[in-house]
Amino acid sequence: MSTMKRILFAEDSERDIELALEAFAEHQLADMVEVARDGAEALDYLYVRGKFAGRSEGHPAVVLLDLKMPRVDGLEVLRQIKADPALKKIPVVMMTSSREQQDLLKSYDLGVNAYVVKPVTFAEFLESVAQLGIFWALVNEPPPGSAPRTDTQPAT
Repeated sequence: MSTMKRILFAEDSERDIELALEAFAEHQLADMVEVARDGAEALDYLYVRGKFAGRSEGHPAVVLLDLKMPRVDGLEVLRQIKADPALKKIPVVMMTSSREQQDLLKSYDLGVNAYVVKPVTFAEFLESVAQLGIFWALVNEPPPGSAPRTDTQPAT
């Protein structure tokens, strides 16, 4: 049985946050999801500062990152993650409604690990979030020392 790892979900849409948390809960992943409601909060989480100053040390197994967010957009968050030697190995998945080729190319130029266009329907959105969570939190093996595992075990 795999051990779950933390997921950082950076998203400014309350609707998308609720739907994603529902999908994570359905697959026993919700307890391991940290939500940042904009890019500045995502960076605060990663650098263990601001409202996240007291969080446990270690990096998330993956950052699910919205592209268009207030204060600091997803591309800038991605740029800072991949430019920092302490953070650059964290997998980043861009989750966005943008199908713009320039957004896709810029994301990959900056080192994104995957680019996922958010499905329009409720059921498809739930399924894609669940699949991402399962893969990155349970299946994928991060580089040594990058994403500490927790003691929580998923139900089987």
